[in-house]
Amino acid sequence: MTMGIFLGALTLLMSLGMPIAFALLLTGVALMVHLDFFDAQLVAQNMLSGADNFPLMAVPFFILAGELMNAGGISRRIINLAVSLVGHIRGGLGYVAIGASVLLASLSGSAIADTAALATLLIPMMRDNGYPVPESAGLIASGGIIAPIIPPSMSFIIFGVATNTSISALFLAGIVPGLLMGAVLIGVWATLTPRMNVKAQPEASWAERKHALVDGIWALMLPVIIIGGLRGGLFTPTEAAVVAAVYSLAVSVFVYREVTVRILGKLLVEAARTTSIVMFLCAGALVSSYMVTLADLPAQLIDMLQPLMDDPRLMMAAMMLLLLAVGIVMDLTPTILVMAPVMMPIAVKAGIDATYFGVMFVLVGTIGLITPPVCTVLNVVCGVAKISMERATRGVWPFLTAYLVLLALFVVFPGIVTVPMTWFR
Repeated sequence: MTMGIFLGALTLLMSLGMPIAFALLLTGVALMVHLDFFDAQLVAQNMLSGADNFPLMAVPFFILAGELMNAGGISRRIINLAVSLVGHIRGGLGYVAIGASVLLASLSGSAIADTAALATLLIPMMRDNGYPVPESAGLIASGGIIAPIIPPSMSFIIFGVATNTSISALFLAGIVPGLLMGAVLIGVWATLTPRMNVKAQPEASWAERKHALVDGIWALMLPVIIIGGLRGGLFTPTEAAVVAAVYSLAVSVFVYREVTVRILGKLLVEAARTTSIVMFLCAGALVSSYMVTLADLPAQLIDMLQPLMDDPRLMMAAMMLLLLAVGIVMDLTPTILVMAPVMMPIAVKAGIDATYFGVMFVLVGTIGLITPPVCTVLNVVCGVAKISMERATRGVWPFLTAYLVLLALFVVFPGIVTVPMTWFR
């Protein structure tokens, strides 16, 4: 009965078009009323606790860092460097998109920000050189969702807070899966390009490549600083976010000189708006999460899934299928806030490594970002490329299929994820 009220209330409120944060809040209130436990003061206290969390301080700084990278020319220089290196080969702009996606993922950790930067710069260039727009849009959207996997990742921060999992461990565990996602995109793009009648970019001279490398070296140093600092224990993920924001600000203002005081004010306002959305989501989610724990819903789910408990791979496959279904209709952050606190105890009970489960959870959620009908990342590309969702879906399908195959491999052979985790410890 309690499970039915939780799922029914959340589904009903979302289907009515209510914002996710309010839907989560009211779902928690519905559980309170059902359990005869309603207390307005308790609701307020949980909302305050949901936003007043030290690791979540990383979110506004990473958001600000992403805004500064795009406005300050850091993202553009990463793309220019990739163009100078591989833009001249057949299908080279596609490889540029993949390489830039991986590099930008290691800078901002935001799928939407990275996708918007890539699409704005590369789609007009790809269109002018004869690349089919649906496939180009599909590739850029698929590359954009690498951002939540390769550190720094806001999604890993939110997952770590929601499930009390080590954020540093999640950051380091996401490196190899993120790189494999890039490798998969290279393989798929290589099979598609022979059928395309495209123009190659002029081959850059070694002097031009050197200039692009020197111009972009400040941007390339940021992931080295963040990963090196985390691995060396110099700072925590929250402190890494501050380092990223301060470094991006210094490079954008004093090195590249593309961010002025007036532009900085607008960037701060935009970062504050985005932060307020995320924080209110976290505040509303803690109300429902508190009631989920109080109602002992994880124990009820464990009882339902008891036949699968003895086979971690089968349990993992079942949970990934459930999350794929949820990701089709729900964005990544709400999926983490709603599902992670419920599913983590089940994974631990089944003997699944918590960090491995966290990486897989976020990976499945990112796939939902390019899966219609919600597909926020694909919507961004559609807006920039000015194409219909139908055409974009046709273009993204080969890459989406490849990601699903990679996900299946991670489930069947968890060592692909868990073994490299030990390299960074």
